[in-house]
Amino acid sequence: MTWPFMPRTDATPAGDRVADTPGHVFLLAGSDSREGLSQEEQERLGTGNDAGRRTDTIMLLYVPPTGRAALVSIPRDSYVAIPGHGRNKINAAYAFGGPALLAETVEQNTGLRVDGFAEIGFGGFSGVVDAIGGIEMCPEMAIKDPPSNLDIPAGCQMMDGPTALGYVRMRKVDPQGDLGRAERQRAMIAALAKKAISPMTLLIPPRWFGLNWSLSRGITLGDDVGPGAMLGLANGGVRIALGQGDTLMVPVGDTNAQTNAGSSVLWHKTKSAALFEAMARGESDLTGYA
Repeated sequence: MTWPFMPRTDATPAGDRVADTPGHVFLLAGSDSREGLSQEEQERLGTGNDAGRRTDTIMLLYVPPTGRAALVSIPRDSYVAIPGHGRNKINAAYAFGGPALLAETVEQNTGLRVDGFAEIGFGGFSGVVDAIGGIEMCPEMAIKDPPSNLDIPAGCQMMDGPTALGYVRMRKVDPQGDLGRAERQRAMIAALAKKAISPMTLLIPPRWFGLNWSLSRGITLGDDVGPGAMLGLANGGVRIALGQGDTLMVPVGDTNAQTNAGSSVLWHKTKSAALFEAMARGESDLTGYA
């Protein structure tokens, strides 16, 4: 319903593409774009007013031909080869060349064909959460992080859009830093998907139409995402929502490697290679590779 109305961007990798693989692999990016946000909205969401766009979130939604889907986080500080730019943190690919270079970087470093791209900014994320009536999350400890406008108690609670945005953005007071943030992001996306297909969303017209309105304005798709790819993306989201999927992270070997880009994350060479090879084969259970 929302697919024809979503904004589009060039996200097709340049040069020789990686060969096609079974199933689908979608590149999901959460950017820190303030585009379309008024000064008042920036203050309410605690986004600051930095210019430009960077990727706070990079994930792969993997949908094998059959079996369990997977949501795989790529740490934004992963130190990788960026085509035409040497080695740097992976989120620099987006800053250098936008979605197309980010997708090319992911393909060249994983050996996986990217079948589609989707991006959501600060305002879009907050709007989607509010459209479905908020989302329940269960932080294990109280969190106070002024830069994210976040001051919440420990335990299960309903979060509105601004609170959910602060919860998935916060990393400075997280003992695991960016890796902890990536874990919260995967949990939030799984909870969002579950709430989006629940009867409380599907059977309440204002909430259903509000969700579609928010999606059509808050998510940007790659130019080459057609109806078939969109169905694959939706299929993966439904599998995650129904518990027929797993959430994991690219195996990490070093979380504080000193590189020419500063403190960076290095993937575990053998374990990350095994994970990507399993995805390239179309395997339906990746938990043994995490």
